[in-house]
Amino acid sequence: MEKRIATLKRTTKETNVEISLDIDGAGEANVGSGIGFFDHMLILFAKHGLFSLSVKAQGDLVIDGHHTVEDVGIVLGQALAKAAGDKAGIRRYGHVYVPMDEALVRVVVDFSGRPFLAFDAELGQGRIGEFDVELTEEFLRAVAVNAGLTLHVKVLAGKNRHHIVEAIFKALGRALSQSLERDPRVQGVPSSKGML
Repeated sequence: MEKRIATLKRTTKETNVEISLDIDGAGEANVGSGIGFFDHMLILFAKHGLFSLSVKAQGDLVIDGHHTVEDVGIVLGQALAKAAGDKAGIRRYGHVYVPMDEALVRVVVDFSGRPFLAFDAELGQGRIGEFDVELTEEFLRAVAVNAGLTLHVKVLAGKNRHHIVEAIFKALGRALSQSLERDPRVQGVPSSKGML
Protein backbone atom coordinates (compact mmCIF):
# COMPACT_ATOMS: atom_id res chain seq x y z
CA MET A 1 0.00 0.00 0.00
CA GLU A 2 1.31 3.43 -0.93
CA LYS A 3 2.77 5.43 1.94
CA ARG A 4 1.04 8.69 2.74
CA ILE A 5 3.93 10.91 3.76
CA ALA A 6 4.84 14.51 3.05
CA THR A 7 7.78 16.77 3.91
CA LEU A 8 7.44 20.47 3.19
CA LYS A 9 9.32 23.69 3.91
CA ARG A 10 8.20 27.31 3.96
CA THR A 11 10.62 30.20 4.35
CA THR A 12 9.58 33.84 4.60
CA LYS A 13 11.14 36.96 6.11
CA GLU A 14 9.17 36.15 9.27
CA THR A 15 9.45 32.39 9.67
CA ASN A 16 11.24 29.23 8.63
CA VAL A 17 9.04 26.13 8.95
CA GLU A 18 9.74 22.49 8.06
CA ILE A 19 7.16 19.76 8.62
CA SER A 20 7.25 16.03 7.99
CA LEU A 21 3.97 14.14 8.31
CA ASP A 22 3.03 10.47 8.03
CA ILE A 23 -0.76 10.21 8.28
CA ASP A 24 -0.48 6.45 8.81
CA GLY A 25 1.96 6.87 11.68
CA ALA A 26 1.89 5.83 15.31
CA GLY A 27 1.34 9.09 17.16
CA GLU A 28 4.97 10.10 17.62
CA ALA A 29 5.88 13.77 17.50
CA ASN A 30 9.08 15.79 17.52
CA VAL A 31 8.04 19.43 17.74
CA GLY A 32 9.91 22.67 18.27
CA SER A 33 8.32 26.04 17.57
CA GLY A 34 9.69 28.12 20.42
CA ILE A 35 6.18 28.34 21.93
CA GLY A 36 5.91 25.70 24.62
CA PHE A 37 2.14 25.40 24.89
CA PHE A 38 1.76 25.29 21.10
CA ASP A 39 4.34 22.50 20.94
CA HIS A 40 2.34 20.60 23.58
CA MET A 41 -0.85 21.01 21.50
CA LEU A 42 0.85 19.75 18.32
CA ILE A 43 2.16 16.72 20.21
CA LEU A 44 -1.38 15.97 21.42
CA PHE A 45 -2.73 16.48 17.88
CA ALA A 46 -0.27 13.86 16.57
CA LYS A 47 -0.80 11.47 19.47
CA HIS A 48 -4.57 11.43 19.20
CA GLY A 49 -4.58 11.43 15.39
CA LEU A 50 -1.97 8.64 15.28
CA PHE A 51 0.12 10.78 12.96
CA SER A 52 3.92 10.76 12.93
CA LEU A 53 4.81 14.43 12.97
CA SER A 54 7.99 16.49 12.95
CA VAL A 55 7.79 20.27 13.21
CA LYS A 56 10.79 22.61 13.16
CA ALA A 57 9.81 26.26 13.24
CA GLN A 58 11.78 29.44 13.79
CA GLY A 59 9.85 32.67 13.80
CA ASP A 60 9.95 36.29 14.85
CA LEU A 61 8.86 35.53 18.42
CA VAL A 62 10.42 38.80 19.55
CA ILE A 63 7.29 40.36 17.99
CA ASP A 64 4.75 37.70 18.99
CA GLY A 65 3.73 34.17 18.08
CA HIS A 66 1.25 35.01 15.34
CA HIS A 67 3.46 34.45 12.30
CA THR A 68 4.93 31.22 13.70
CA VAL A 69 1.57 29.67 14.64
CA GLU A 70 -0.11 30.69 11.39
CA ASP A 71 2.80 29.49 9.22
CA VAL A 72 2.94 26.15 11.01
CA GLY A 73 -0.78 25.85 10.25
CA ILE A 74 -0.18 26.69 6.59
CA VAL A 75 2.56 24.07 6.18
CA LEU A 76 0.68 21.45 8.20
CA GLY A 77 -2.37 21.96 5.99
CA GLN A 78 -0.26 21.65 2.85
CA ALA A 79 1.37 18.49 4.24
CA LEU A 80 -2.03 16.95 4.99
CA ALA A 81 -3.18 17.67 1.43
CA LYS A 82 0.01 16.30 -0.13
CA ALA A 83 0.08 13.16 2.03
CA ALA A 84 -3.60 12.45 1.29
CA GLY A 85 -2.80 12.46 -2.43
CA ASP A 86 -5.85 11.91 -4.67
CA LYS A 87 -7.90 10.88 -1.58
CA ALA A 88 -8.96 7.62 -3.21
CA GLY A 89 -10.45 5.19 -0.71
CA ILE A 90 -10.67 7.58 2.25
CA ARG A 91 -13.73 7.88 4.48
CA ARG A 92 -13.69 11.66 3.80
CA TYR A 93 -15.74 12.63 6.87
CA GLY A 94 -14.72 12.60 10.49
CA HIS A 95 -16.42 13.75 13.67
CA VAL A 96 -15.59 13.47 17.32
CA TYR A 97 -16.52 14.80 20.74
CA VAL A 98 -13.64 15.22 23.18
CA PRO A 99 -14.07 16.05 26.86
CA MET A 100 -11.30 17.56 28.97
CA ASP A 101 -12.57 17.83 32.52
CA GLU A 102 -15.30 20.52 32.39
CA ALA A 103 -14.65 21.29 28.70
CA LEU A 104 -16.41 19.55 25.83
CA VAL A 105 -15.53 20.15 22.18
CA ARG A 106 -17.01 18.85 18.92
CA VAL A 107 -14.92 18.81 15.72
CA VAL A 108 -16.36 17.76 12.36
CA VAL A 109 -14.22 17.45 9.20
CA ASP A 110 -14.96 16.98 5.53
CA PHE A 111 -11.78 16.42 3.50
CA SER A 112 -13.66 17.94 0.60
CA GLY A 113 -11.24 20.23 -1.18
CA ARG A 114 -13.53 23.11 -0.18
CA PRO A 115 -11.77 25.14 2.51
CA PHE A 116 -14.02 26.56 5.21
CA LEU A 117 -13.72 27.11 8.96
CA ALA A 118 -16.69 27.50 11.28
CA PHE A 119 -15.24 28.31 14.71
CA ASP A 120 -17.73 28.66 17.56
CA ALA A 121 -15.75 29.28 20.73
CA GLU A 122 -15.47 32.09 23.25
CA LEU A 123 -11.82 31.97 24.26
CA GLY A 124 -11.41 35.66 24.96
CA GLN A 125 -7.95 37.17 24.93
CA GLY A 126 -4.88 36.41 26.95
CA ARG A 127 -2.23 33.75 27.04
CA ILE A 128 -1.64 30.19 28.09
CA GLY A 129 2.07 30.25 28.76
CA GLU A 130 3.46 32.12 25.75
CA PHE A 131 0.57 31.11 23.49
CA ASP A 132 -2.06 33.75 22.62
CA VAL A 133 -5.38 31.91 22.81
CA GLU A 134 -6.79 33.89 19.86
CA LEU A 135 -4.17 32.15 17.68
CA THR A 136 -6.14 28.91 18.05
CA GLU A 137 -8.61 30.14 15.44
CA GLU A 138 -5.81 31.46 13.19
CA PHE A 139 -4.07 28.08 13.28
CA LEU A 140 -7.26 26.19 12.48
CA ARG A 141 -8.07 28.52 9.58
CA ALA A 142 -4.58 28.10 8.13
CA VAL A 143 -4.87 24.31 8.34
CA ALA A 144 -8.37 24.25 6.82
CA VAL A 145 -7.54 26.58 3.93
CA ASN A 146 -4.29 24.87 3.01
CA ALA A 147 -5.52 21.28 3.43
CA GLY A 148 -8.81 21.97 1.64
CA LEU A 149 -10.92 21.05 4.66
CA THR A 150 -14.41 21.98 5.65
CA LEU A 151 -13.82 22.23 9.40
CA HIS A 152 -16.41 22.88 12.10
CA VAL A 153 -15.22 23.44 15.66
CA LYS A 154 -17.71 24.06 18.45
CA VAL A 155 -17.01 24.41 22.16
CA LEU A 156 -20.05 22.97 23.92
CA ALA A 157 -18.85 23.53 27.49
CA GLY A 158 -15.83 24.78 29.36
CA LYS A 159 -14.34 27.49 31.55
CA ASN A 160 -10.63 26.67 31.67
CA ARG A 161 -8.99 27.86 28.44
CA HIS A 162 -6.17 25.31 28.73
CA HIS A 163 -8.74 22.51 28.84
CA ILE A 164 -10.76 23.97 25.95
CA VAL A 165 -7.78 24.46 23.61
CA GLU A 166 -6.38 21.05 24.50
CA ALA A 167 -9.71 19.41 23.70
CA ILE A 168 -9.79 21.25 20.35
CA PHE A 169 -6.35 19.95 19.30
CA LYS A 170 -7.09 16.40 20.44
CA ALA A 171 -10.44 16.43 18.65
CA LEU A 172 -8.87 17.83 15.48
CA GLY A 173 -6.36 14.99 15.41
CA ARG A 174 -9.00 12.33 15.94
CA ALA A 175 -11.48 13.76 13.42
CA LEU A 176 -8.79 14.14 10.75
CA SER A 177 -7.55 10.61 11.37
CA GLN A 178 -11.09 9.31 10.97
CA SER A 179 -11.59 11.23 7.72
CA LEU A 180 -8.32 9.94 6.27
CA GLU A 181 -8.88 6.28 7.19
CA ARG A 182 -8.95 3.96 4.22
CA ASP A 183 -12.28 2.19 3.77
CA PRO A 184 -11.98 -0.96 1.65
CA ARG A 185 -15.57 -0.50 0.48
CA VAL A 186 -14.81 2.88 -1.10
CA GLN A 187 -13.89 2.58 -4.76
CA GLY A 188 -11.95 5.61 -5.96
CA VAL A 189 -12.77 9.03 -4.56
CA PRO A 190 -15.75 9.30 -2.18
CA SER A 191 -17.67 11.84 -4.26
CA SER A 192 -20.35 11.60 -6.93
CA LYS A 193 -18.33 14.19 -8.86
CA GLY A 194 -15.41 11.77 -9.18
CA MET A 195 -12.98 14.19 -7.55
CA LEU A 196 -12.36 16.05 -4.32
